[in-house]
Amino acid sequence: MSKLSLSGTAPFVLSVLDNSFTGVGHSVGETFEEMIALAQLADRRGFQRFWMSEHHAMPGAATPSPQLMVARLIGETERIRLGAGGIMLPNHVPLVVAEQFGMLDALAPGRIDLGLGRAPGTDGATAAALRRHHAGNDEFPEQIAELVGFLENDFPQNHPYKEVPAVPGPWQAEQNRVPRSETSADIWILGSSTYSAQVAARLGRPYAFALQFGSADVLNAMRIYRENFRPSRFLAEPYSLVSVGAVADEDPAEARRQSASTAMAMLRMFQRRSFSLLPPEQVEAFQGSAQERSVIEEYTDRALHGTAAEVAEGLEELHGQTGVDEVMLVVQGYSRSAQARTVELIADHYGMPTN
Repeated sequence: MSKLSLSGTAPFVLSVLDNSFTGVGHSVGETFEEMIALAQLADRRGFQRFWMSEHHAMPGAATPSPQLMVARLIGETERIRLGAGGIMLPNHVPLVVAEQFGMLDALAPGRIDLGLGRAPGTDGATAAALRRHHAGNDEFPEQIAELVGFLENDFPQNHPYKEVPAVPGPWQAEQNRVPRSETSADIWILGSSTYSAQVAARLGRPYAFALQFGSADVLNAMRIYRENFRPSRFLAEPYSLVSVGAVADEDPAEARRQSASTAMAMLRMFQRRSFSLLPPEQVEAFQGSAQERSVIEEYTDRALHGTAAEVAEGLEELHGQTGVDEVMLVVQGYSRSAQARTVELIADHYGMPTN
């Protein structure tokens, strides 16, 4: 695991996750342009990595294929690591994923992350349409092993895919009689439960816990990961990350309003309604049931929101509780400018680079 730098005065490495949520009145094209600008900002300010998530059949989320945005961002950024946070592996054929990320690593050696999850990332009907002949997430460890076999060209001799190369990759380098690349996409195990912690520990891979989805098991998950970690040729010691929703603003009331827009989108998603982000004033005017208001309040407060100092205090408390190496800001809010402001304010608070 290589690090670009410690994040200024922060006691942990800082990164950014963009869910590509699109607000009412904003086109997908505008969202993509703003995502590019946000990645460039995170690159300039010295954040470690910029990830995007995978969602399908969700009109409020614009990146069903984060690897396509990674390809674009390679040419738009200089130093920051880029990746999928993550690829929901049961939705995909491991060989195709290996080919795609082999291409990305060839284009940007040493800058590509491949986060792997086992959730469908969508509803049951869409999951069925995506997976077709796949067995589902019960075979997640086996799918990871197959993916690594393709990426590293290290299937055992009797494996049925031993003579099936992932191109580009090490097999092609050997055939072309050129040095094998010393880099490949860093594989992360993603999750929000103790199951994913066990998988990451057993495989000797870095582990990312998605705190924005729930918090009940994060401490147990981190304990299980560290206690059961098996050193591998990919990673000698445990390395962990936690992602958390964040909105920073000079006005803490505005930060809360932006967080509430994302929370309202979560409520609408649960109700199987369009969940494009609504402007804060529409969220404030919403006359819902007590239960609906409770959901909005819960998801508003699940994110860290307030001034940069207040958000940083929450980040440091989270770091103290979990002992993670890295914290990833899941930028939130109806306004894309609010998301950029969060990145700027947190970078300023910790004295991160300005160039």
